[in-house]
Amino acid sequence: MNIFLWILQIALGAAFTMAGVMKSTQPKEKLAGNMTWVNRRTPGTVKFIGVTELLGGLGLILPWATGIATILTPLAAVGLAIIMVLAIGDHVRAKEYGVIGINVILGALAVVIAIGRF
Repeated sequence: MNIFLWILQIALGAAFTMAGVMKSTQPKEKLAGNMTWVNRRTPGTVKFIGVTELLGGLGLILPWATGIATILTPLAAVGLAIIMVLAIGDHVRAKEYGVIGINVILGALAVVIAIGRF
């Protein structure tokens, strides 16, 4: 089970870290080509979401890997699951049903990590 959780943590951590770096460093206009939701948000909100995803991705890996403050790993997973629930709500309101599946999968993986590491 530990190996399975590590695989999930690394995969999900890498995905959220990369997405977070992209959202927190790229201008809103550049992101709008692939992510239509950014048009409904201010540049500051997009950067905030990026930073939270970046920190959450790092939080999935670093505390458990270093053995320092390991409680932060399941808390990061819970935080990322909450972000995915909020993203699903936003996509439903905008009738962007095609991308909801990605949010459901990422959120479910975060919940598995949270349960497994608590």
